[in-house]
Amino acid sequence: MLTRKLGRGGPEVSALGIGAMSFSDFYGPCTEAEAHGVLDRAAELGINHIDTSNIYGMGRSEQIIGRYFAHRPEMRDRFRIATKAGIRHDPETGERGFDNSRAHLDSELDASLERLGVEAVDLFYVHRRDPRHPIEAVTETLASLVAAGKAKAFGFSEIAPSSLRRAAAVHPVAAVQSEYSLSSRGPDLGLVQACDALGTALVAFAPVGRGLLTDTPPSADRAGAVSFFRSNPRFLPENLAANIRATDGFRKLAAEAGMPAAALAIGWLLARSDAVVPIPGTRSTAHLEDLALGAASPLAPDLLAEIEAVLPVGWAHGDRYSPQQWIGPERYC
Repeated sequence: MLTRKLGRGGPEVSALGIGAMSFSDFYGPCTEAEAHGVLDRAAELGINHIDTSNIYGMGRSEQIIGRYFAHRPEMRDRFRIATKAGIRHDPETGERGFDNSRAHLDSELDASLERLGVEAVDLFYVHRRDPRHPIEAVTETLASLVAAGKAKAFGFSEIAPSSLRRAAAVHPVAAVQSEYSLSSRGPDLGLVQACDALGTALVAFAPVGRGLLTDTPPSADRAGAVSFFRSNPRFLPENLAANIRATDGFRKLAAEAGMPAAALAIGWLLARSDAVVPIPGTRSTAHLEDLALGAASPLAPDLLAEIEAVLPVGWAHGDRYSPQQWIGPERYC
């Protein structure tokens, strides 16, 4: 499997990681046994990067990973673990807010370490920016957590290139996480370039377009059963039908190339920059195997050109987020 670095001088990781939001039932039910099976198969495939968060299932994703290591202690050193904090969620009202204060990040990281059963994580992100705190001050907080031995490196999720440069002027930033795929190409307009220039890894979540870039895209019934999809513009009935039609040619191209569509989507993304590390989420070992094929070897230039012809920039119907979902991520283009 191809490998990448988590930041300049950082640890080498598999070019494909595991997004563990799927372990929290976000896209549908996932048993602990299924999640542990995915981790076992990931290790067999050479995948060694796990990405989770304190907010995924309100700690459930971290607990599942922690119990995996408790049952399989020999596996702890096989994986690089990333987690996040900075989002507050009120379980009674359902309201969401952001907190980048030193006290919040420190206490939430302590709780994550306890759930994961580890002394330190390999990467700790601020999940969303809190405008009350200058990013320079937040960067100093994160650097202090590294100095305290609670994290080996830090990063930010869904920030603008300008924010990354401000943070990097204080301390090297190992990684920035952003949605990035053939259907969400915003990072091409500055974030990829900033990460390349600063030696920061660009960890790409939703790299197969939340299922649109696979051989089995979500049906209307499946989308209707998932809370996130019910309010997301790309998965509303009319847009979903148009997006499935738009990606039919991509699935045909993948079949002609002898690859699963998900593998082709991963291969395209890895070709964008050596900084890119996709972290697809899955509850299925079979789907994980399809994804891993995309990180087996680089795609040929002519195939990359065919992909661009089939899915040109701007093909997707609907915004990647609803107005409510856009609260938190930084817009920069």
